[in-house]
Amino acid sequence: MSSPIWFDSHLDLAYVALAGRDMHAADPAQSGGPDAPGAITFPSLNAGQVRGVLGTIFIEPDGSPSSIAYISGDAESAHRAGVAQLNVYHRWVNHGIIRRLPLRGTSIPLSPGPISLGILVEGADCIRTPDELSWWVDQGVVAIGLAWAKQTRYAGGNTTESGLTDLGRQLIAQMDRRGIVHDISHLSDRSLDELFELATGPIMASHSNCRELIDAPGDAPRQRHLTNATIRELVKRKGMIGLNIFSPFIIKGAKRDRRATVEEWAAHVDHCCDIMQSRAHVGLGSDADGGFSALMQPAGVDRPEHYPRLLEALSRRGWSDTDLFNFASGNWQRWWQEKC
Repeated sequence: MSSPIWFDSHLDLAYVALAGRDMHAADPAQSGGPDAPGAITFPSLNAGQVRGVLGTIFIEPDGSPSSIAYISGDAESAHRAGVAQLNVYHRWVNHGIIRRLPLRGTSIPLSPGPISLGILVEGADCIRTPDELSWWVDQGVVAIGLAWAKQTRYAGGNTTESGLTDLGRQLIAQMDRRGIVHDISHLSDRSLDELFELATGPIMASHSNCRELIDAPGDAPRQRHLTNATIRELVKRKGMIGLNIFSPFIIKGAKRDRRATVEEWAAHVDHCCDIMQSRAHVGLGSDADGGFSALMQPAGVDRPEHYPRLLEALSRRGWSDTDLFNFASGNWQRWWQEKC
C-alpha cells in the first residue's frame, strides 16, 4: 500500500519544546533538547504524514527538568506547570502550525495543512479542582489521564498501589458529563479497577502495550502495561489502544540492552487483536520522544517517515491493506467520530 496518513495518540510535544527541542528543525536528530537524538519535530511529522495527534500536558510531581516539575500535592504549582505547556500549544495554533482537534463525537481533520491536535492531560494535578474542568476543555483538552506514574491528588499511578481519591471520583463524573476521554495508560491496577467501576464515558489506553508479552517469569507485575483482562474490558467498552514504540515496553523482561525489532512490536499489536477478536480497536500511540531517544525505538524506526516499516511487519502477519490503513488512522478516526 502507499504511504498512509497517520494519527498518533501520544506525543509529549510541549514538554520537549520547553526542554530545548527545536520543533522546527528539518532533521529531528539535530534538533537538540532532551534525550538526543530526537525523533519528532513538525517537519518530521509532516514528512511522515502524521496529520493528527494527541499532544500531552505532561507534568511530574517533584520531577525534573523544571519544565515538567511541580511540588507534590501542591495544586497551584501543578497548575502553573500545566499552563506553561498549554501556552505552547496556543502559540502553535496562533502561528498556524497546529489546529485544535474537536471533542470526541466529531471527525478528525486529517487534510493537508496544520496538524490536528487535541490536548491530553497526562497527570491531572494541573486541574486544581474538578470544577475547573470546563476551563481546561475550553482551552483544547479532549482527554485526561488522572495520573502519570506517580501519585496525584486524583489517583495512584503505575508505580503505586493506591487507588482513586475522592477528588478523582469527582473528576471522573465531570469528565463523563463533558464526554472527555479517560486515558488509563499510567494508572495503578487498583485505580484502573475503580475507574472501570465508575466511568461511563469513552476510555482509551493512549500509549500502552501488553503485560503478558513484557513480564518475564518471576517478574513483579508491571502495572504500566495492559493485562488481558484490561484488553477485554476495553473492547467491551468499545475503547482504543495506542501501541507504544519504546523498546523496553516491547522486549520480554523490559530489557534496555538493545533496540526491539519491528516483529516484536507487531506481536503486541496482534496480541491485543487476538484478545479483542478484532483489529478495529488498535492504532499508534508512539510516545516518541517521551523521555527516550530515537535509538530506543524499534530498529529502523527512527522518525515518522519510517512508520510504514511498522505496517510492513503487520503485513507479514497477514494484515490486509484495509487493516493497515485502519491501524494508521482509520480506527482512530472512526472512534473519534462516535458519539459519546
